[in-house]
Amino acid sequence: MKVVLVTGASSGIGQAIARHLAAKGWRVFGTSRRESNDFDGVDMLPMDVDDDNSVNRAVAAILEKTGRLDAVVNNAGWALMGPIEDTPVAEARAQMETNFFGVLRVCRAALPIMREQRRGHIVNISSLGGIFGMPFSGIYSASKFAVEGLSESLRLEMRRFGVQVTLIEPGDMRSQLPLRRRTVQPIRHASAYEIFFDRFQAKQAQDEAKAPPPDAVAVLVERILLNPRPAMRYSAGMWDQRMVLPLKRWLPYAWFERILGAALGV
Repeated sequence: MKVVLVTGASSGIGQAIARHLAAKGWRVFGTSRRESNDFDGVDMLPMDVDDDNSVNRAVAAILEKTGRLDAVVNNAGWALMGPIEDTPVAEARAQMETNFFGVLRVCRAALPIMREQRRGHIVNISSLGGIFGMPFSGIYSASKFAVEGLSESLRLEMRRFGVQVTLIEPGDMRSQLPLRRRTVQPIRHASAYEIFFDRFQAKQAQDEAKAPPPDAVAVLVERILLNPRPAMRYSAGMWDQRMVLPLKRWLPYAWFERILGAALGV
């Protein structure tokens, strides 16, 4: 039985992935920052991806129980919203600590095991916001851009050891991310950004209201883990959001920027 670690498995995308893989016969270890009960064949472990010791303890516990680790799905994260001008450096650091350094910590803990096994999969959950810089989510996008660069480099470094590294870039999903989104406080220049920020939030709320459940991401993760040579990137979600990928790739940036601004209400 293959063993997989899914971070941020207490809700949303992470929980959907953990449930699906457990149903397909994987030995699944999920993590959450706080103590959480096991569910549907998923063994839950406490892990704070912001803390080196917490990450190392969780990975060591998995190795002690199973003697192996075949896959890691880095899903833990949160979103910070607000104008870049108004974002305190401390809040930006907190965003990067979880979304980027959290991924790095888990990879550093897992990679020696996989390298010695000469096989394994790392699946990093990025975002369409890691493909283009979303307005009023600049620090969140920066954290996902950083995960994209890390993953590309890691893929090249690990291929000689039989370890596959893949990115998934979901659009809006029906998850806990919107509920747990943090807004920069206080907004010092509300009068300068208020109209555009309100318009963007209204458009975002419309998109999130029609967002699909995260089941498609869970199925995609299984497909990647069963593939001995998966692609570097996969997208998931509503087609009208996923269209940003070919549009950014093929259009002159001025055209892409105009289309994106109109679509996002900014």
